[in-house]
Amino acid sequence: MFDARQRSIGAGAIRVIFCGILGTAMLHAVDFSSYRGLQFGMDLAAATKQAPRLTEVRVVHQRPALLQELEWQPRPSIQGDAARTDPLKEGLLCFYNGQLFRIVVTYERYKIEGMTADDMIDGISATYGKASTPAVQIAYRSIYGETAAVLARWEDPEYSYDLIRTGDRSSFALVLYSKRLDALAQAATVEAVRLDVQEAPQRELDRQKKQNEDEQLVLVKARLANKLNFRP
Repeated sequence: MFDARQRSIGAGAIRVIFCGILGTAMLHAVDFSSYRGLQFGMDLAAATKQAPRLTEVRVVHQRPALLQELEWQPRPSIQGDAARTDPLKEGLLCFYNGQLFRIVVTYERYKIEGMTADDMIDGISATYGKASTPAVQIAYRSIYGETAAVLARWEDPEYSYDLIRTGDRSSFALVLYSKRLDALAQAATVEAVRLDVQEAPQRELDRQKKQNEDEQLVLVKARLANKLNFRP
């Protein structure tokens, strides 16, 4: 009976220790669902309020889903020294059917001058934990069809933050995205490109037809005006 009681106490102690460890891990868990106040899944209106320094919305594709992008000039929430030392240069916000699914932030080259990829990884890991180094390419600037090799990745089951080099390799960028929405956006992009290629011949015929009609209209107007004013 004494052994059974010891086993019961021992099992209870193990449960307490396990719950304590789990609670500590959850307490220190990294939140990947938002970045500088921008929440993945938020709509354009909410993003505009959170990040007011935005350009006009650029439509990338309209079907089978609406894909939009707009440039963002990050503004530090803390002024003074933090504003002067903030390494972010610019950002890009991407929306899938009105939902924020991707954020691309580019670092100011002069504020990270001399830093290596390992330096960048160490600095980001201090906030987001240990990184993985998958040998993969990801979409960078979708409107230009750019891709980039992933130097390091920080992630959880729903979100991913990927460090890459910029297109001209003069700096680094961090690509942050919702895995679910990004997968939907990438599938929509593939389908949009397929539809564009499929419909290109008909669009060219329509363009030529419209051009011919416009030219004929100009000739008709010129004929009527010249006929009225003609003197032998």
